[in-house]
Amino acid sequence: MSRPTIAAVARAAGVSVASVSRVLNGLPATEEMAERVRRAVAELGYVPDSRARSLKVGRTFQLTLAVADVGNPVYVTMMRAVEEVVSAAGYRLVVTTTGPDVADEVALVRGMARGYADGLVISPLRVDDDLIKSIQECDVPVVVAGNVPARAGVDTVRANSPKGMLLAVEHLLTTKRRKVAFVNGPVDTVPGAARAKGFADAMRTNKLTPVAEVAAEDFTFAAGRDAGRELLDENTELDAVIAANDLLAVGVMHELAARGLRVPDDVAVIGMDDSALAEQSFPPLTSVNLGSAERGRRAAELLLARIEDDSRTPRRIVVQPSLSVRRSS
Repeated sequence: MSRPTIAAVARAAGVSVASVSRVLNGLPATEEMAERVRRAVAELGYVPDSRARSLKVGRTFQLTLAVADVGNPVYVTMMRAVEEVVSAAGYRLVVTTTGPDVADEVALVRGMARGYADGLVISPLRVDDDLIKSIQECDVPVVVAGNVPARAGVDTVRANSPKGMLLAVEHLLTTKRRKVAFVNGPVDTVPGAARAKGFADAMRTNKLTPVAEVAAEDFTFAAGRDAGRELLDENTELDAVIAANDLLAVGVMHELAARGLRVPDDVAVIGMDDSALAEQSFPPLTSVNLGSAERGRRAAELLLARIEDDSRTPRRIVVQPSLSVRRSS
């Protein structure tokens, strides 16, 4: 008798194959759909192919990288670094997007129990107790490329955003810029909170008062353009803007250009992440390099080590920043 297929499960449940795949992979689905799929799986005795391979060889030789937005250049850089390390060790890399909702991050981590990968590197945009608990209870090793509390007891690799902000502010001071504004992303996110604190500390250390602080709706170019509009509508006395990432910074530069303001002659702009976008923008963007490639490499190495020895003491690695000075400042 042949093994039941995912198509057979879909027919029995009265849903699409894509819907079955979402439920089996732990992705968000309505409770009614999930129940129909679970019932069909139980009735047919369906076992996912990846789980079957796991039972035969003990591993799938597949790893997952989960990021908030695969369209963000910083995550592309991280992905390439992770892939380089894991492919050299004989693993395939599957990249998935969690989006901004922590509930979707939790669902993805819990979905790892389906057995389609041997481990997970996750870069969460938001962190709460449910996410920490799901990581701690995950059936496969998890490494966090980001910041979670030490009490979580998991391997982490994170950037030093506060030091990066200090580099940006001190660079502006060397160019005689003192009227500094800050365009952040959502402050309830991990990077948003870190950058907000870093900016405040850097300004205070240098005895400066911010001209303005604006929180964009997200970390995208469009949100940067909107934040730049809000900033410039309310503040004419500024000579520099620091943005929480390169996409926001380029959005601000577009708004400055639309108003006839020159970068850097009228307003200097600094981004964070030092992604490929920084060199591609016009003028080329000065940006804080937060070591996205290095963070990806270190996270991948930690995951491989954790797979080989799950009894290892969790490590918390901090990657130090540098400043890439270009024509925007």
